[in-house]
Amino acid sequence: MIDSSSSFISGVIFSGGEPTMQKEGLIALAHYVKKLNLAVGIQTNGFFPDTLESLLSKNLADKIAIDYKTTWEGYSGTIGGYYPVVKENYERNVLKSIGICKKAFEKKTLDELEVVFTIFYENQEYLMEISKKIGDVPLVLQQGEHKIPIIRNTSPEMSNGEYIYHKRIQQEKHPPLKLNEIKEIAEKLEKPIRIRTRETGEVSYEGHRSRRASRKR
Repeated sequence: MIDSSSSFISGVIFSGGEPTMQKEGLIALAHYVKKLNLAVGIQTNGFFPDTLESLLSKNLADKIAIDYKTTWEGYSGTIGGYYPVVKENYERNVLKSIGICKKAFEKKTLDELEVVFTIFYENQEYLMEISKKIGDVPLVLQQGEHKIPIIRNTSPEMSNGEYIYHKRIQQEKHPPLKLNEIKEIAEKLEKPIRIRTRETGEVSYEGHRSRRASRKR
């Protein structure tokens, strides 16, 4: 697939599942991509900092996006994913990953770095804390969309169309935040960020407080 597409693409992005979980395989693939003179991008939850450190030490990553998970999204010690993830363990590992990537970014051995925070009504309380922890690392607020799990206790006679309709009704009860709502939340951060939504794509947002602070400096 990579070989046949190499003439038409500029890079390859490895994403989830969780690509950094398979350290040796990811390193081998990144080596192969680099031999084709293509860029390597990694989308990761940051739980495996050793993999990122190995990739960067071998100059095998050009862009890294760390999707910072919140307690609300499941990192609270409950079983899920590859094994139980305790909140404290995840926070320790993701902050280590951010630190490793930030050093490489500052040394210009990593071309692009961003921390992505998928925002919902329910998890915005974590944003201020996370923003302070990551400091001046580029931050992206990404519009979250509720994924309704399997609807239980349905009638055996329910058709597939009726089932899809009922799932859609449940999703409509939990609409994603709109761009203006995300901007209101971003205003509290007092620093430039980027916002991604399905309707508008990606926009840069500096905020009134951030602009005032930059003028004072």
